[in-house]
Amino acid sequence: MSIEEKIQRSLHQYLLEKHQTATPMPHTPDIDDKWEEVLSAYLPDGVQEFKDYPLVSLGWMMYIGMAVAAFWEEDWKLYSSMENMYTYLRSKEGFDLMDEYIRHFVLGLSEPAFSDTETLVQHCADITYSILMHENIEPGTREAYMAYEASLHQLYRMGAAVQLFRMGYSMNKMS
Repeated sequence: MSIEEKIQRSLHQYLLEKHQTATPMPHTPDIDDKWEEVLSAYLPDGVQEFKDYPLVSLGWMMYIGMAVAAFWEEDWKLYSSMENMYTYLRSKEGFDLMDEYIRHFVLGLSEPAFSDTETLVQHCADITYSILMHENIEPGTREAYMAYEASLHQLYRMGAAVQLFRMGYSMNKMS
């Protein structure tokens, strides 16, 4: 099983246990289509933060997935035409406060959902980081980069899935 599959299964199971998503995972072609664009803009910041703040570097991508899903619901025509959703989000309060900006202004959360979402993202980042560390991948290698990218991809997808679930979307088989 690949590291991306391990992360996907672990995060999905955790989110199911916390009643934050459903089975199956949502199929989100519009949100998925923004992944490469978001990733390329995020990597310089994310990689820089990973050494000292790995949970921030990982967790912020889950917030970005949540924000993209919220944008999809609100006005996809407007938001999908942005040059880059990540740079837009970062420009509002900077990298360090992006989590709070997304929770408050994009998702419109107030207590207790504001803090509960922070805890959820922290746990997902911790699960992901633990999987990465147990792989014993040599830092600075291509394999380490690929594992980091796979981690970010799953956190982005899980963030979108959580937000879609919260907005009432579910993937049910049609009869």
